[in-house]
Amino acid sequence: MSSSALLARTAAPRRAWLADLPLLAVAVVWGGSYLAAKGITTAHTVIAVLVLRFALVLPVLAVAGRRRLRALTARQLRGAGLLGLVLGGIFLLETYGVVHTSATNAGLIISLTMIFTPLAEAAVRREAPPGAFLAGAAASVTGVVLLTQGAGLTVPGVGDLLVLGAALARTLHVLLMARSTAVQGADPLSLTTVQLGGAVLVFAVLAAVPGTGERPLAVTAAFGPAEWAGLAFLSVFCTLFAFFVQMWAVRRSSPSRVSLLLGTEPLWAAAAGIAIGGEHLGPAGLAGALLVLGGTAWGRRAVTG
Repeated sequence: MSSSALLARTAAPRRAWLADLPLLAVAVVWGGSYLAAKGITTAHTVIAVLVLRFALVLPVLAVAGRRRLRALTARQLRGAGLLGLVLGGIFLLETYGVVHTSATNAGLIISLTMIFTPLAEAAVRREAPPGAFLAGAAASVTGVVLLTQGAGLTVPGVGDLLVLGAALARTLHVLLMARSTAVQGADPLSLTTVQLGGAVLVFAVLAAVPGTGERPLAVTAAFGPAEWAGLAFLSVFCTLFAFFVQMWAVRRSSPSRVSLLLGTEPLWAAAAGIAIGGEHLGPAGLAGALLVLGGTAWGRRAVTG
C-alpha cells in the first residue's frame, strides 16, 4: 500500500470523528436544556419564556433562508403551519413538565420518543415490530416506572405525566412530518422556520390571554444575569446552533450515526441534573435510568439494524 493510500485510510476515520463532534455537542446542550429551562422557568412564566426563547432565533432563521421561504407554495405554508401548532404543544407540555419534575426525569422520559415512534409506525403500517424492539420497549417502560417512583410505589407526578405527553406529541409530530403530503419536497430550513413561527404564534396568543401567566416583557424586567444566560443558552445553543449543526451533519454523516449521537441526549440530561442540579435518583431511580438508557438503545438498534 502506498503512503498516500495509507494516509487517506487513516484520515477518513479522523474526518468522521470531526464531523461527529458537533453532533455530540448538540446532544450535550440538549441534555442540559432541561436543567436550564428549570432554572429560569416557573409555572407562571412558562409561556413567556417560550415566547422569548423562540422569538429571539426566529428572525435569524427567516433572514438566513429568506429566498427559500419565498419559494414555498401556499399548500406547503399551510402544512408547515399546522405542524407548528403541534410543535407548540410539544414545547408547552415539555416545559410545564420540567417545572414540575426533575431535569433528570424529564430528559429520560422524553427519550421514550425513540420507542414510541417505531411502535406508531408499525401500527400505521400494520406490521409487527421485531421481538428485540419490543423487549427494549418493555425495559424502557419499566425503567420509567422505577424512575418516577422515588422511595415507594406512588402515582407518577404531574410533571412526569406532562413530559410523557410531550414524548407522545413528539411521536405524532414525526409521523405527520413523514406522512404529510403538504410538506413533501419543502426545504428543511424553510419548513423549520414556518413551524417555529406557528409555535411562537401559539405562545404569543396564549400570553395575551388573561390568567395564563406573566407577560414576556414583565418576565424580562425581572431577569438577572443568570436568567439571561439561561435564556441565551436555550435560544442560541439548544435551538439555533442545534438546528444548523443537524443541517450540516446530514450532508456529512450517515443517518445511523446522527441518530446514535443525538440519542445520547438523555444520558447528558441525567449527568447535568445530578452533577450540576444536585438531583438524586436513589437505587430505584438509578436502576430505572439505566433501564431507560439501555432499553432505548436496544430498541433503536433493533429497528435500524
